[in-house]
Amino acid sequence: MPELPEVETVMRGLEPHMVGALIVKAEQRRENLRFPFPEKFVSRLQNQQVQQMRRRAKYIVVSLSSGEELIMHLGMSGRFTVNSGEGAPLNEAHDHVLFHLSNGDVVRYNDPRRFGFMDLIKQEELPEHKFFSQLGPEPLGNEFDEILLAEKALGKKTPLKNFLLDQRVVAGLGNIYVLEALHMAGLSPMRPSHYLATKKGKPLARTGELVKAIRLVLGRAIEAGGSTLKDYAKADGSLGYFQHSFQVYGRAGEACLKKGCAGTIERVVQGGRSSFFCRRCQK
Repeated sequence: MPELPEVETVMRGLEPHMVGALIVKAEQRRENLRFPFPEKFVSRLQNQQVQQMRRRAKYIVVSLSSGEELIMHLGMSGRFTVNSGEGAPLNEAHDHVLFHLSNGDVVRYNDPRRFGFMDLIKQEELPEHKFFSQLGPEPLGNEFDEILLAEKALGKKTPLKNFLLDQRVVAGLGNIYVLEALHMAGLSPMRPSHYLATKKGKPLARTGELVKAIRLVLGRAIEAGGSTLKDYAKADGSLGYFQHSFQVYGRAGEACLKKGCAGTIERVVQGGRSSFFCRRCQK
């Protein structure tokens, strides 16, 4: 599933085409994706201007002139593609939603596995929406720091990887980037999360290092356009390339790349998902 850097990259790719334009026509080619489309989905979008786009966690949020927010989630295999000008192919298999814009661009949502979804809600209802009400702070925002992380980790026995994947703790992190950040910070994904806090809930030096590592890994991944492993592609159809910079993910049995470490990357399963780490330099 696309994680924060991939969703951010897609949003940035769509933004110059969509913001300021009218949705002169919307096409809905099936009754549902992961969930049914909202009532009167097409008519509620028609002739609405896209005023703003932003990412929240792994969601793309589009503010419309009607006062509604269009919420879009890529799921496992969803991707957006922008076609400009005449003659663009608009009938590819699994094209489920098309936005025809006043600037001549057509934005296509293609999703073979149909695990993505779209919803429309009033702007003022967004903070209390079921997908957003329990989300933690953005890892690249000012609210996320070592103090907050230590407070949430106090007394918790949850393994560090599972703790960081909890969207109530921090929003948008996924398996790949959590593992990469833990390796950079020298922390084992199997350590209990209370390892980040003193008995009074104060941050330790390792907590600050982890926050820095999360920010740095995410920043580098966004700069690289995300990671393409299976279905993910940017809005212009090109692929991300951060996968070429992985230090641990998918590298079981290979040498640790951290300077001065002679360890080997191992794979274990946590919560039904693969974890990759170096036992020698991650404690």
